[in-house]
Amino acid sequence: MSRLEAKKPSLCKSEPLTSERVRATLSVLKGIVTSCYGPSGRLKQLHNGFGGSVCTTSQSSALLTNLSVTHPILKILTASVQNHVSCFSDCGLFTAILCCNLIESVQRLDLTPTTVIKLNKRLLSLCTSYLKSEVCGCRIPVDFSSTQILLCLIRSILTSKPACMLTRKEIDHISALILRAFLLTIPEYTKDHIILGKSIIVPLKGQRVIDSTVLPGILIEMSEVQMMKILPIKKSDSLKVALFRASLCGDLSDIGKGTVVVSDGLSLENAVLDQLLSLGRQLVSDHVDLVMCQKVIHPSLKQFLGMHRVVAIDRVGVALMEPLSKVTGTQPIGSISSISPSSYGSVKDLCTAKFGFKWFFHLIPNEATVCSLLLCNRNDTAWDELKLTCQTALHVLQLTIKEPCVLLGGGCTETHLAAYIRHKTCNEPESILKDGGCTQTELQLISEAFCSALESLTGSLEHDGGEILTDMKYGHFWSVQADSPSVVNWPDLLSRCGCGLHNSQEELNWSFLRSARHPFAPQPFLPHEAMGSANNLTVDCFTAKLSGLQVAVETANLILDLSYVIEDKN
Repeated sequence: MSRLEAKKPSLCKSEPLTSERVRATLSVLKGIVTSCYGPSGRLKQLHNGFGGSVCTTSQSSALLTNLSVTHPILKILTASVQNHVSCFSDCGLFTAILCCNLIESVQRLDLTPTTVIKLNKRLLSLCTSYLKSEVCGCRIPVDFSSTQILLCLIRSILTSKPACMLTRKEIDHISALILRAFLLTIPEYTKDHIILGKSIIVPLKGQRVIDSTVLPGILIEMSEVQMMKILPIKKSDSLKVALFRASLCGDLSDIGKGTVVVSDGLSLENAVLDQLLSLGRQLVSDHVDLVMCQKVIHPSLKQFLGMHRVVAIDRVGVALMEPLSKVTGTQPIGSISSISPSSYGSVKDLCTAKFGFKWFFHLIPNEATVCSLLLCNRNDTAWDELKLTCQTALHVLQLTIKEPCVLLGGGCTETHLAAYIRHKTCNEPESILKDGGCTQTELQLISEAFCSALESLTGSLEHDGGEILTDMKYGHFWSVQADSPSVVNWPDLLSRCGCGLHNSQEELNWSFLRSARHPFAPQPFLPHEAMGSANNLTVDCFTAKLSGLQVAVETANLILDLSYVIEDKN
């Protein structure tokens, strides 16, 4: 009889943030995400010690998915960021870095967690109210009659992902394709609510990025041998389509659990084949032109359909079933025993196309709300990163339809927001402390820590030892190269601010980002200034960044409020 091992007691640790080990672990995570931030962020290679695939990335979604964390506090932080990215796709590194900065900056203060959390919430409320207000100096409305701001938004996302390995010309080309793919998903005629279509990313690795293209409808990859077996269809009107999710290969996998009773002397294979051919005769009599199946079609059924000039395409896969149903208007058929005439749909045309070394069926819909983005890149690693980036950009465009505005990028929103908070807490502390419970001294300490966290975040954009400055008029981010002379005429060294809205020839005064300076009210820009620089702006998704700010502060508050960590070691 085996001896049972005694159950180990749970491990209980109080005040986890006071532990040097926990602080060091948080610092390591912060170093990883900080070094990935921005257009010049450093790439990370993630792999395990037992082999397998290697992930090269600087994106938070890929980074945190492949990064193994064990400490409960790190699990809270990474889970919060991953949940944000799953909902908004963008600003994951922004959220992670800001959360780490907030935790680190308030640990130096001799204040209770209750006070810190209460004031963090009030400063967060101050930020969100300002960013949503009409007087916000770092928000630009999006005019959908023009593509300029939308292209800037896509270009900003692509530029911030160095692992895509794109040139400026390639970035412009992919940006235009992403915007076109997005516009093809918007229905031409709508009533009350817009129901967007879908953009399907089709891989073509080992080809030039500039060969990427967008086509209305769906591309289904086929071998050249399969393509040669299919006869061309010549019809003046649309093609009738049947879409099957049930297997048409004659197996019994889709019947379900139970016992199959076979009469003596009956061949099960022949009985199933007769049923498949009976199905084929029904499809022919219903004048179906195109049969598509998620799984496999039996060779005999394929041959029968081909003899009656019906195109049969199998193995389309589960991922394409929803787009195919949307494009053709079909109801996927789950049984071979009976077919309702209402299950059929139609497409405008079916043709073949060759891109690079691959052959495709091209389904052209009657109304195009589904399109295919044929995406090319030089190798697997760069293609995987580019695919993820394109998915992010398409999602961000969808979010922008719901809230048609963007925030200034390149660190300018963060430095502008820090200047605004300092001005409000210095000149109007009563409006923030109106509910009581905290002193002005505590507010000044927390607001400085909050602003330092924002400014430290913008400092993460500089990876080559350069200096960070901010102007004293708009509160924007400016970067100067390393080894610049200490006494200098700043307009000679500076070009444009981080977002590209202002240039150094304006009458501005600058100071180093972390130097002591008198609080000032940052001025908003004029709308025509944004339009004049629209082709060169760096902007961020308003919805994603606002959510990232909220998640960062709330997660930092949750971690700061932890008194005990209890771990079951059994």
